[in-house]
Amino acid sequence: MKHIFLILFLGGCISIQAQQITCSPKDSTAVESKLVEIDGMYQDDIGATMVSVGKTFMKTPYVAKTLEIGDTETLVVNLQGLDCTTFVENVLAFSLLLRQQEKSFDAYLKNLEIIRYKDGSLNGYASRLHYFSEWIANNAEKGLLKDITGEIGGAAITKDINFMSTHRDLYPFLADDVNFSKIKASENYLNNQAICVLAQDDIAANEDLIQTGDIIALATSINGLDVTHTGIATREKNGRIHLLHASTGSMEVEVSKKPLADYLKGIKSNTGIMVARPL
Repeated sequence: MKHIFLILFLGGCISIQAQQITCSPKDSTAVESKLVEIDGMYQDDIGATMVSVGKTFMKTPYVAKTLEIGDTETLVVNLQGLDCTTFVENVLAFSLLLRQQEKSFDAYLKNLEIIRYKDGSLNGYASRLHYFSEWIANNAEKGLLKDITGEIGGAAITKDINFMSTHRDLYPFLADDVNFSKIKASENYLNNQAICVLAQDDIAANEDLIQTGDIIALATSINGLDVTHTGIATREKNGRIHLLHASTGSMEVEVSKKPLADYLKGIKSNTGIMVARPL
């Protein structure tokens, strides 16, 4: 059972006092344990750091909709179960902590909020970066990463993004008309923005341009959606790029058994990938 509380203590007074979070005692302990586990793991290459940190989550269960809690948007901390997006968010948050030489729970919360929300600030349900193409674009604006898809052979596409508003019943927070109207506004904004996608058939030929630690987003042909899945590129001992991700197949964090290009061929709706490089 999760508990919503104000962050007022955890090893001393914490500066984020006005913001509510959702975090169980097990998860606060898990964050502290993770900070100890990754201590000394930073490398000059942020991508290599991302993979090292990401692999500490191996075998963590895949759990969907971990952020859809309660009736008010809060900063959810959950390391007990991860979906594909919260896996990437947490790996990036912890990797940035290593570069920042920060080891506090407070610093972790700050990083997580910056990564997860538009312009780095939680301001209700619609402020969360729900669509992953927007997640990439907004975090690029923050200087956390760069969309390199176009540089490695990708091409601009346009597509109507409206899955959330056309499937309102799947999102409990959208029962609120204010949330619904704000999500519609976000979708309208996205519909005026082209996104760059490296076509599935072109991935193998450009694989050498993908680096360990790059964030990979799986583009889709499903109506209304931009991306269905995400993970982190890792170049394994075979020299090929594989996907480190919270898998809906094995239902846990794993490295894909097949190289990325081959793995994607088994996903009927996949059209290609977006690639974002942490900075």
